[in-house]
This record gives sequence, structure tokens and C-alpha cells, in this order.
Amino acid sequence: MLACTIYAAKDLRLVEQSDPELTPTEVRVRVRNGGICGSDLHYFFFGRIGDFVIREPFVPGHEFAGEVVEIGRDITRVRVGDRVAVHPGRSCGHCARCLEGRSNLCQSVYFMGSASKFPHMQGGFRERVCVQESQCFPVTTDVGFEELAFAEPLAVTLHAARRAGNLLGQRVLVSGVGPIGQLLLLVARWGGAAYTVAADVLDAPLAMATKLGADAAVNVKTDPQALQAAAKRLGGYDVVFEASGTLAGFNAATDAVRVGGTVIQVGSLPAGESLAVVNRIMIK
Repeated sequence: MLACTIYAAKDLRLVEQSDPELTPTEVRVRVRNGGICGSDLHYFFFGRIGDFVIREPFVPGHEFAGEVVEIGRDITRVRVGDRVAVHPGRSCGHCARCLEGRSNLCQSVYFMGSASKFPHMQGGFRERVCVQESQCFPVTTDVGFEELAFAEPLAVTLHAARRAGNLLGQRVLVSGVGPIGQLLLLVARWGGAAYTVAADVLDAPLAMATKLGADAAVNVKTDPQALQAAAKRLGGYDVVFEASGTLAGFNAATDAVRVGGTVIQVGSLPAGESLAVVNRIMIK
């Protein structure tokens, strides 16, 4: 099969691979659609994201969907022909965090298309993948594969909204309106936010955010004072979702939130900035 493989920064090749052997507890999925995450772009352009550095030929991709073409002998819930969204995380299932229902915090998790561990867990930008049955979420055939590829990023934004708490009647700022930021806007509106603001450095995503229903859109590059001026008029935002993954975006988010408000860091911040971020949170 063919696999999209990164060897180093800006060194991406379409290479042939052998299909991995299917174990009794695994499902083989033919990948039909996949979304390109910001982390995938970082791996391509820089060979890393944050502290995760590519150390071997690496297949990116964790937002994907496909159809089941083969199942192991111990599989009971999934059938050949099923259309599935694939959860890219493979957690241990028995640690304290997994047992309390927070498997995303499992210290032993392997995440597809991530260089966080070595050997890396290869991702979904290839023709076929083998995953655990627990990673497969079957849907009816009226859901298209393109829509299914949005299941993972949508889940990210739903989780972020849950961590933020009740959004009903809240004033919400989304900093960084790429695909995740756009979904955060939709989730905030669905959650009953009274007022939503989109902030970015590019006009095109801001135009899309307005089209999706944002009450205001601010280009912080062309008008760097506008965001803080708006926050001052409002008395600060109740909830800020920081989805730009930049330290400047994080600083703007903490400056714009009201006293006692909530900042949810959704974007991945640059390597080496964690301590500075924690210190800023503590001061705020």
C-alpha cells in the first residue's frame, strides 16, 4: 500500500509499505478521508510540534475515517463493511485516569500520527491501518466519509466546551479561527453563548467565522488594539478558547478574559514555553 511519510522537515514522500499483520483484537480499515491538522503541518514544515520531534520515518494523520475491510477473530462489535470514524488514541484501559473515564490523560496512551513516543505511532495518511476495535465508531451509511473525518476535531471542541462549563449566556472569545476555532465557534453558539467574538491574523478565516455566526471578528494583526478595547468595553470575556497555539495568542487570551473567567488552552504551544505559561496562569 501507499503511505504519506515524513522523513524530515519539508521532506515528505509517497512510499510503498507492507500491510501490517492483523492481530486477533484488531480491525483493518481502508482509509477513505482524512483531515490535515495544524500538528501535521508543523511536522511537515519543522519536523516537530512543541517538544515532539520526528526521529524516524513518520506517517502523520489522526483525523480520518474509512471502512472496515477485515476483522480479527476476537472482534464482536465491528463488522466488515462498517463505515467508521477512528479514535486516534490507544490508551491502556486500566490506569487510574482510564478507570475514572479520562483516558485522554492516560500516561501510556499512544496517539496515531504523533511523535510523542518512540518508536512513533504511525498515523492514518496511508491506504489501510490496523486499529483496536475500541477505536472504531460505526455510523450509518448516510454519513459521508468527509463528514466522518471531522469527528475527531469536533470531539476536541466538544471536550474543550465541557471543560469550560456552562456556556449559556456567556461572552465567548475564540482566539485563532482555523478549523478547530471555527468548530469552537459553532459549539459555543450551540451551547447558548450570548456573544461570540473571533480573533485571528488573517481575513479569510475571520470572514468564515462571521459567516458561521460570530457576532464580531477582529484581525489582531491589522488592528492590534481592537481586541483589548472590545474586552474593556465588555468588562472582559467570560470564556476564552485559545486555539492559535501561539504565545502571543495565549497572552492576548489571558488579557481579554474577565477576572474569575475561564481560559481553555486548545492549541499546542511552542516548545519550551510551558513554564512561562504556567507562571502567567498563576499570576492571573
